Amino acid sequence: MALGGNPVFNGKNFRGAKQAPPVPQNPYGQQFNPAGRAPGQVMDGQAAWSAQQQSMTNEQLQQMYNQPAAGPADTGRMTYDDVIMKTVACLVVLVIGAGITLFVAPALSTMLMVVGALGGFVLALVNTFKKQPSPALILAYAGLEGLFLGGLTRILDGMYPGVGLQAVIGTLAVFGVTLVLFKSGKVRATPKMVRFFMIATIGYAVFALINLVMMWTGAVQEPFGLRTSITIAGIPLGVFIGILAIGLAAFSLIMDFTSIEEGVRAGAPERYSWVAAFGLTVTLVWLYVEIIRLLAILRGDD
Repeated sequence: MALGGNPVFNGKNFRGAKQAPPVPQNPYGQQFNPAGRAPGQVMDGQAAWSAQQQSMTNEQLQQMYNQPAAGPADTGRMTYDDVIMKTVACLVVLVIGAGITLFVAPALSTMLMVVGALGGFVLALVNTFKKQPSPALILAYAGLEGLFLGGLTRILDGMYPGVGLQAVIGTLAVFGVTLVLFKSGKVRATPKMVRFFMIATIGYAVFALINLVMMWTGAVQEPFGLRTSITIAGIPLGVFIGILAIGLAAFSLIMDFTSIEEGVRAGAPERYSWVAAFGLTVTLVWLYVEIIRLLAILRGDD
């Protein structure tokens, strides 16, 4: 497991899912008590199979041999298809939520945006630390984040027309490139890279917290706080910070893919595909926010 990345995959609810659910035993591993044996007496697997063969017709045996082996879906284990379908479901709900705040009255849109931001944060914590995944709560998180992203997009797109669509395209592009690089094996979550990710993420979180406090207290009047009030060689600090944050979000996707891959290989129960979908949704939300903010800063500096 790629430790140190998305807390959704590092929580006990996913790390504890490494053991596959019980798989139905084939006849070689069954105990068998044919008629005529004393109660409580059982035969070993091979002897039982021989005895069972004697009571089956050749046609029945041939039908059994022709049956395909049980796959992950048949034994209740998580598959890539499960993760894909549930991630799509989360994104559909997210888009619906975004559509609401994009097209309602401005005052209502702002209120729903705040509700989505606060509610999404609370449900993110609940779903991250919940022992058993809840599809309803995960979809509710996606819907609330959709309200927040829709409101944010409406505000920034009103100030800088076109940044919303550009951010969507940018998010899909980064996701696609990251997935291709991961599948090709060219980018992996090595221990050294994970350590760098952890240090950089903590540093970024500290900066974001300081910036937020300074904006709330009025110490900085710029729309994006320190991101635009400080410049380096004429370039807003937010451009450098934004590029770093997008890189961190992209690498977080790599660690998410790694965790999902390990979960599938280990035969994690099928229900944990909801956890994987939730983790990917969290990272994609982060990535979109960083991209649209960077685009807005670049447009504001024109």
